[in-house]
Amino acid sequence: MLASLTIKNVVLIDQMTVHFDSGLCALTGETGAGKSILLDSLGLALGSRSDAKLVRHGTDQASVTAEFNIAPEHQIFEFLKEQDLETEAPLILRRTVGVDGRSRAFVNDQAVSVNMLKNIGEFLVEIHGQFDTHKLLNAGYHIMLVDEYADHKQALKKLSAQWHEWKNAQEKLITEQSRIETARADEEYYRSALEDLDKLDPKAGEEETLSALRTKLMRREKIIDSLNSAKLGLQDIESATATVWRAIDGISDDAPKVLEAMDKVDAELQEVASSLDDLAYEVDNSEYLSEIDDRLFALKAQARKHSCEIDALSAKREEIAQALNDIEHQDHLLADLIKAVEAYKRSYQKQAEDISKARQKASAKLEKLIALELPPLKLEKARFEVSVAQLPEEQWNERGMDAVKFLVSTNTNTPAGDLSKIASGGEMSRFMLALKLVLSEVGSAGSLVFDEVDSGIGGATAAAVGQRLARLAERAQLLVVTHSPQVAAMAKNQWIVAKGGDDVVKTNIIQLSKIEQRREEIARMLAGAEITEEARAAANKLLEAGAA
Repeated sequence: MLASLTIKNVVLIDQMTVHFDSGLCALTGETGAGKSILLDSLGLALGSRSDAKLVRHGTDQASVTAEFNIAPEHQIFEFLKEQDLETEAPLILRRTVGVDGRSRAFVNDQAVSVNMLKNIGEFLVEIHGQFDTHKLLNAGYHIMLVDEYADHKQALKKLSAQWHEWKNAQEKLITEQSRIETARADEEYYRSALEDLDKLDPKAGEEETLSALRTKLMRREKIIDSLNSAKLGLQDIESATATVWRAIDGISDDAPKVLEAMDKVDAELQEVASSLDDLAYEVDNSEYLSEIDDRLFALKAQARKHSCEIDALSAKREEIAQALNDIEHQDHLLADLIKAVEAYKRSYQKQAEDISKARQKASAKLEKLIALELPPLKLEKARFEVSVAQLPEEQWNERGMDAVKFLVSTNTNTPAGDLSKIASGGEMSRFMLALKLVLSEVGSAGSLVFDEVDSGIGGATAAAVGQRLARLAERAQLLVVTHSPQVAAMAKNQWIVAKGGDDVVKTNIIQLSKIEQRREEIARMLAGAEITEEARAAANKLLEAGAA
């Protein structure tokens, strides 16, 4: 629940902290006292759109901090963990707005985007006002409410997974069909290209090998001359070593180290001779330069033709062969893909039909329960209907195949139609109250705010609204902005919003902690500026009825 709201430099509010309690909390006060500022501030902390006009005149920045006491098992903590936000209770949402209109958002002092703050706020608080009933007018919200009441989250998760499997299979089929159709159009070209590549038989790394050999062949004459010179020189060295051997032959016993060194010289001379022979053999037996040039030209021509590197020609050959293979086996391949798509569709459709039946059952129950709540809310002639209609296949989605819409009729014997075209702002607020009351057992938000849900009603109808708000507050914290004394008297806690200040007008929010304070405020709501004893007596009766 919302534990406290700290507001600083927002319009007429200098600085204040309001501590809230559980149950039904009533905010009362004269028109223009600043109740809307309080709701705007709360909305700001929950991620609603900011406006530089909210910043109090003469200050640089406005800030609002909302603190929530939440059970550790609340789903918000799982959501925060998924967003890599490690937080613990209490959960503190903070928002600042500068005079330049720029705003910043924080969750437990960790900076987040305003959109993230809004997503978090939706887990915690629902705000319903006379002119803020956009959710009730949004058919996308209608299906969510019915699903919430039907309580089939796991079934919806399974349906969503099956939807994505079906769509992924469809995309794969479309991709393969397009690829095969393109390949079929180019079949003759592919066959000719494959024949050319097979004749050429390119090898990986061949270009580098041929280029190196070509460079060597271009230097062949120079290499041959050098080899001849080297051999002549080697002969001179061998002649010289022979002279040395003859010279030391007679002193071999006296010059062992010289003999050892000469043995090494002979071995190295033999190795040099062998290397020269190998190089000569390689040069003499290498391919002709013209043949290498022709091979390189053919490889480069194929590479240009296929827009790839020479080393990629082998892979290109396999790609073309695969394309031809797909053309030859396309019927079998596409048949398998079509079967997969149909299987995924059947699974999705079966699950969607089961969910549709559950929605229809839940909708029928919703209609009956809401019908019981309408007469006391001065909607005795109204009729609430839930339409569950199957969408055409092209509009099926991960939530199923249903279009769910709330329809109402506010007069007997008139057809039900869209809420936005039939119900007034006050009527929509009361419809929302009836709906939330019925859905309260499965609701997720810990706090609900109703802004002037009692607008345009009084007497027994206002009392009925108050009773239902009190019932709803047994399951969730309710903050109600009201001008109705009957509603205020039903509250467990009450605050008055008032303007004050000598030089500068300020808005103050004061908790009415004593029964006498509440009696005076409710008497004012009954009688106006001049409070009479009769009004006080009537206020006492209302408070007694509310406490009963």
